[in-house]
Amino acid sequence: MTTTTQAPPSLERRLGPLDGAAIIVSNVIGGGILFLPPQIAASVPSALLFLSTWLAGGLLAFAGAMAYAELAALRPRAGGEYVYLRDAYGGLAGFLTGWTSFVAGFSGAMAASAIVLALYLDRFIPGAANATPLFAVPLPYVPLTFSVQTLVASAAIIVAAIVHIVGIGPGRTVTNILAALKVAAFVGFIAFGLTLGTGAAANLQQSAAPVTMAGWLFALIPIMFTYSGWNAAAYMAEEIRDPGRNVPLALAVGTVAVTVIYLLMNVLFIYVMSIGGLAAVQGSVLDVVADRLLGVRAGDIMGVVSIVSLAAGINAFTFAGPRVYFAMARDGAFFPAAARVHPRFRTPAVSIAAQAMFAILLVLTGSLDALANYVGFAITLFLGLAVAAVFILRAREPDAPRPFLALGYPVAPAIFTLASAGIVVNAFYADLRRTLVGAAIILAGVPIYLLFRARTRSR
Repeated sequence: MTTTTQAPPSLERRLGPLDGAAIIVSNVIGGGILFLPPQIAASVPSALLFLSTWLAGGLLAFAGAMAYAELAALRPRAGGEYVYLRDAYGGLAGFLTGWTSFVAGFSGAMAASAIVLALYLDRFIPGAANATPLFAVPLPYVPLTFSVQTLVASAAIIVAAIVHIVGIGPGRTVTNILAALKVAAFVGFIAFGLTLGTGAAANLQQSAAPVTMAGWLFALIPIMFTYSGWNAAAYMAEEIRDPGRNVPLALAVGTVAVTVIYLLMNVLFIYVMSIGGLAAVQGSVLDVVADRLLGVRAGDIMGVVSIVSLAAGINAFTFAGPRVYFAMARDGAFFPAAARVHPRFRTPAVSIAAQAMFAILLVLTGSLDALANYVGFAITLFLGLAVAAVFILRAREPDAPRPFLALGYPVAPAIFTLASAGIVVNAFYADLRRTLVGAAIILAGVPIYLLFRARTRSR
């Protein structure tokens, strides 16, 4: 009797380079640029050195993006660094990066963006951000609290999930529209502020206090968090046409666009309020700057800009993240259902739904802030390991076809890897307790990995 082996599920190649770049822009530019510059200014209270951290972050992101471009061209499959760490270091390393993405990286960022989105919607729909509990489900340790705010945030997550479940075409269209609106809004605001706004160029030369090397390095942690997502196109490599050409192009265009926007936004912040004033801001710095530039009209204008930006982020997280769990499940390292491709829509529908449900759980339990604080360093850790995989795979597979070679190899990926290692080591030095808790959350994935591996072997 002849037996046939069923091919593993795969996704359709329907995306181009601009689609990939739009995913990166939407993924990266989100709540970070709205809320983190004051924290970074407090760590680096010198205007030029403050700007140098953002430039360093952009250069590191570009170096990492070019390494990812080589890896994605070599392994044009869904999953991004899950695939690269799996092949370079083994299944456990790949699983832990996917585990971290699920419990905090994508799900946590998605939940945080949805909560902030409700806050901005409150300006136009009064009561949308009302956090007064309507009722609670008293689960042990993590009670679920339902309020108007958590319901609005959950609804935003559900809408994004539905859009991406019903097809890559609708998902691509929504992503491109939101990315274009986001870029246009930020570029227009920058152009207005620097040409017609009230500020002082002398602010760009000021220092509010001395800067230490430890403070500069520590500032790179939130900087890298704010830039995180520059690798988003790599997650979609299985769905991008001609990945050897188009994935590198998407990574380059998207990363450069984000770096330019971030640098100019921070130049505008300092131009308007000085480095000391920036460090003292509470809440969204964009709102404060807009109020000084636009007066009473600022709130509504910036509210719309922020809503578009946050919606684009939620949409992009929904697009990219589930490809990781899909790849893990296809390898037997996650729940088997997550590897299913919808028979009609050709999307990883179960993975999309699973990420949405976990993000909603974070919203309802209010645990997303703790997760983001604790595992923020892990983003840099896994990115550094993925970029280092370029060296390992070149040595292990010297004759493998590589449609794209990392620009600046070996210097650029080496600098990225060493910088990532320095940032991680500094995280332990600067905030040992929080970093150890984050490491414990990551390592909690080890027994789960062993369980999935045992189930796979028993089949």
